[in-house]
Amino acid sequence: MKKLALFALIAFATIITSTSQAQEKTVMVGGAAMYPSKNIIENAVNSKDHTTLVAAVKAAGLVETLQGAGPFTVFAPTNKAFDKLPKGTVETLLKPENKSMLQGVLTYHVVAGNLDSKAISELIKKGNGKAELTTVQGGKLWLWMEGGKLMIKDEKGDVAKVTIKDVHQSNGVIHVVDQVLMHK
Repeated sequence: MKKLALFALIAFATIITSTSQAQEKTVMVGGAAMYPSKNIIENAVNSKDHTTLVAAVKAAGLVETLQGAGPFTVFAPTNKAFDKLPKGTVETLLKPENKSMLQGVLTYHVVAGNLDSKAISELIKKGNGKAELTTVQGGKLWLWMEGGKLMIKDEKGDVAKVTIKDVHQSNGVIHVVDQVLMHK
């Protein structure tokens, strides 16, 4: 009887969880639904387009940080963005002896706060067409609109485009970008 009651309780909890997630407004990223009730890591691990980023976050020891309360705004490069880097760069960064360098690269993609596209748009208006953000790494990013797309320039002068905006998470928001952002 106890086993039957436990089974019924587990089944009920599964139905409630599935129903609440089904009612959430999700965004598809890398073939997977991103649930606003899940944190950045819980969602990112399901995106086929972000396997390199997830591997890098794990190698850098940043999983716990990005599972934390935040809020964080993450400009998340796709696998294709990492593929644009010079040959061997990703492999070199993933080596244990380069952990601090990898942490610097990854935290350069993170801004404290929950900056969805509306908040970024307001910052761009206040900045007369351009917004300057300070990353968790301490570097700067510059954002503006071009042809209806949000653009981001890094400290090296390279420009990334936001390809998917406003992927809401329980601890912030992700904007998918087509370029790895680099600091000096």
